[in-house]
Amino acid sequence: TAHGKGREHDFRIFKNSKVRLRKDIKCLGDKGYQGIQKLHSNSQIPKKKPRGGKLTCEDKKSNQKLAKIRVLGEHVNRKLKIFKILSLTYRNRRKRFSLRFNLIAALYNYELHLSQTEFT
Repeated sequence: TAHGKGREHDFRIFKNSKVRLRKDIKCLGDKGYQGIQKLHSNSQIPKKKPRGGKLTCEDKKSNQKLAKIRVLGEHVNRKLKIFKILSLTYRNRRKRFSLRFNLIAALYNYELHLSQTEFT
């Protein structure tokens, strides 16, 4: 999530979920995912400002580059939260979660396709 306390919670949920990513998949996280490199070596998170210090220009540029990539995923998360499937506790059958999630993702992809064809 985009708010302070939720970040720690998201990473805790990920760690406890037993979900593991294939080694060839790159994981892009936010600052709340400190320590993910221990679980998944192909991970990248922004560099935190040292206590009482400053980030180097190189670190700032690296963080901005990562943010530009991550924001695309955050926009998708926002759209999926509009359908409430990611923003609330899922209370239906777990077997149907992936089906419903995929249907919502398909609707979003269809919407993207429509908006791209309008301008071509």
